[in-house]
Amino acid sequence: MKPAVPAYIQSLNQFRDEFNEYPEINFLLNHALMADHLLSLKQLPQDLPNLQLPDDIQDQIYQKINQKYDFGNPEGDVEWDKLSNDLPKLDQQLRGFRDYLEEQYGMWAYISSSFTNQLAKFLDGKPTLEIMAGNGYISKGLKDHRANIITTDSLEWQKENETGKHQLVPIEKLSALDAYHKYKDQVDYIIMCWSPDGVPIDNELLEAIRKDGNPVQLIVIGEKNGATNSKTFWQNAEFVKNTGIDTLNQYYPHFDLIHDQVYLVK
Repeated sequence: MKPAVPAYIQSLNQFRDEFNEYPEINFLLNHALMADHLLSLKQLPQDLPNLQLPDDIQDQIYQKINQKYDFGNPEGDVEWDKLSNDLPKLDQQLRGFRDYLEEQYGMWAYISSSFTNQLAKFLDGKPTLEIMAGNGYISKGLKDHRANIITTDSLEWQKENETGKHQLVPIEKLSALDAYHKYKDQVDYIIMCWSPDGVPIDNELLEAIRKDGNPVQLIVIGEKNGATNSKTFWQNAEFVKNTGIDTLNQYYPHFDLIHDQVYLVK
């Protein structure tokens, strides 16, 4: 028995049928639907374009309807009313794609296969620890590229949302600090992606690394002074300039108003 199609995906499919004559809209919808399909198969998705409707989309619709129907044809008025009234609903759905990924898959940072391919190249086979891994999307991509990765998470969010319920790789149940203390002498890199907003564990980890004088390098993925991490962390973080990190950010996908990126922090 096939699992039920989520209502959100049903709505995207309906919009794709409704706006099938408008390639720019279908381009966005097809990308979102393909990403969902791959995630449903426990595969990493592809990169996404900015899921924002073209500024002139109403003009495009108006012009196409004028080409299809003779002046005064009531069918053209009906189609115009339908499409123009549904545009705000479509726009809202596209803008809600991140919310859908969080609720359906526990995917907070959008991790694509092309990004993890580049991340694996950056790590260059060096042993790496991922903390706060959630469902293990980063580790999944790295393992696909034969990276040397240890995957950990406290799994304490399972009671609140889908984080930790759709594990793509085996995840060792350890808090960020416990994972650090267990593996700090065995790894060259630590990856911390989308540490929860306002929770000080990120700064506690940073302080522990500094206190130990540990040469381990901390890779952080988040939105500076935005949707992720604690305010104290962003205040205390020292950002390391690195051409490899610059390259990674060229492959890190953005599709909405969240401007997270990759940092090397000491």
